[in-house]
Amino acid sequence: MTQHAGSAAAGASDAAVVVEHLRVLRGGREVLPDLTVSVPRGQVVGLLGPSGGGKSTLMRAVVGVQVVESGTVTVLGEEAGSARLRTRVAYVTQAPSVYGDLTVRDNARYFASVLGVDAAAADRAIGAVDLDDHADARVENLSGGQRSRISLACALVGDPEVLVLDEPTVGLDPVLRRDLWGMFRRLAQEEGRTVFVSSHVMDEAVRCDRLLLLREGRVLSDSTLPELLERTGAPDAEQAFLALVDAEATRSGRPTGGEAA
Repeated sequence: MTQHAGSAAAGASDAAVVVEHLRVLRGGREVLPDLTVSVPRGQVVGLLGPSGGGKSTLMRAVVGVQVVESGTVTVLGEEAGSARLRTRVAYVTQAPSVYGDLTVRDNARYFASVLGVDAAAADRAIGAVDLDDHADARVENLSGGQRSRISLACALVGDPEVLVLDEPTVGLDPVLRRDLWGMFRRLAQEEGRTVFVSSHVMDEAVRCDRLLLLREGRVLSDSTLPELLERTGAPDAEQAFLALVDAEATRSGRPTGGEAA
């Protein structure tokens, strides 16, 4: 594919994730036609784009649960899905990944047992997401933001180096979204974790160290937000995205409407 400004700029040497010529078919339709991109270590990297653009498919490929036609996905120097990545990579899906009839503590300790780590790791993860005061509360009685945090805590029990978060703030109010993004930044800046997070909300771009803009399975841009705005002359990420869509449509002669499902 054509490399955009900054594309794969992190390079393999300092990248947590390296995707090369990834092709994925789903239901006989090409979702990712030929994707090459890298995710740098120790940063919050946002994967932004419209719903149906291939974000979840890419994330499933990164954690090794997506069947691919061709190409390679390497995570921390290992093949995606490798057993050696079991505790080094954590994945939080869009759907709730915790048990509503269990307490916060019981959920975290269950996931700790699955990963073969001790209960103390579960307790540390609960503290990391500021849920100590709710450790004995049943998850079904928590707010949406608190349920998002316990899902994150369960992902943290294995002390992963890479967190893959698929639209973790969808449906949350602005205050809860802000708090979660603050937590993602702390995990990257203070703990050195790589946080690869997807969203279809363009204003969340300002919270990322680096942005990957994806449309119809293709990377429109791989850069920082200031670089993106300078490149397009747009005032914000949404306008920049639209400018890139229009520019691509002009080059290809394709219409701008109608995102892939």
